[in-house]
Amino acid sequence: MTTVVPGDTTLPFIRSARRSDLLAVADIERQSFPQPWSVAAFEGFLDAPAFLVAVGRGDAPPDGTVVGYVVADAIPNHGEALGHVKDLAVHPDRRRRGIGRQLLERAVCTLRSTGVGSIKLEVRASNEGAKRLYRQAGFVHRRTIPRYYDDGEDALVMLRTWG
Repeated sequence: MTTVVPGDTTLPFIRSARRSDLLAVADIERQSFPQPWSVAAFEGFLDAPAFLVAVGRGDAPPDGTVVGYVVADAIPNHGEALGHVKDLAVHPDRRRRGIGRQLLERAVCTLRSTGVGSIKLEVRASNEGAKRLYRQAGFVHRRTIPRYYDDGEDALVMLRTWG
C-alpha cells in the first residue's frame, strides 16, 4: 500500500525501507540530530513493521531519492503490544511540506494493523516542530524523562491511544 494522491507528483511515494536506502537514511539522520544513529542501527530495523521511507517523485528531488523516513515497531507490553516510534526525520530541504505527517500517519496505520493498543514515542523537550506534529497526530504528553539525551536534555514521552 502506498500513500499518494493520484496525479500529484509533489508528494513522495512511501514504501518499506530497503537495505539500499540505508546510506541515504543515515545521511538524513546526521543532518537532523545531534546524536545520529549509525547505519548498523538502522540495519537492525529492516524487518520492523514500520520502517518506511518517503522517496521523491517528479522533478525535485530526482525520482527515487529518499527524502524522509520513520522507524517504528511493536514491543510486548503486559499482554498487549505497544507501538514505538523510534525515529522520524525529513531531509532539511524537504521539511514543512507534509512529508513527516505522511510518514507518521503510515507508521500509525501499519502498527494499528498489527494489533497494538497504543503507540509511544520520545521527543526532545526543545523540538517544537516535532511536538506540534505529534500533537496534531493525536499524541499526548504523558511524562517527562529528565536528562534522557546524552547532552542532558529532557525527553517528553508522548502516547497515542484509541478506543
